[in-house]
Amino acid sequence: MIDHVGFPVSDYALSKAFYEKALAPLGYTLIKEVRQDEHDSPAAGFGIGGKPDFWIGGEGGLNRAMHIAIVAKDRATVDAFYKAGLGAGARENGPPGLRPHYHANYYGAFVLDPDGAQHRGRLPRAGLIAT
Repeated sequence: MIDHVGFPVSDYALSKAFYEKALAPLGYTLIKEVRQDEHDSPAAGFGIGGKPDFWIGGEGGLNRAMHIAIVAKDRATVDAFYKAGLGAGARENGPPGLRPHYHANYYGAFVLDPDGAQHRGRLPRAGLIAT
């Protein structure tokens, strides 16, 4: 089981503001911001129920695209994630809809964050929570 994931972003303040808005429909909030010391880059941890499991850091952007999928509770939440992402400045990368090539009930939406990383909100497979 993965405890958390983190990645560097090129513009920390812009990305933090983006994720605060884009992840809100999924129930995620900014839980913690940290620095190891005054010379360290900032890091922001987002999550649900007080436990950050999605981190961004201000060390600089990635050289390549990254794909992250977060489970949503229903199709309306996927739709809300997509709208919130676009409203926060994401680039569209696949509107909400069924993706039967993944499996019959896969409903997802895809957005690109300010650094171009792909994120999607999706419904879990029948009974599965993990992606």
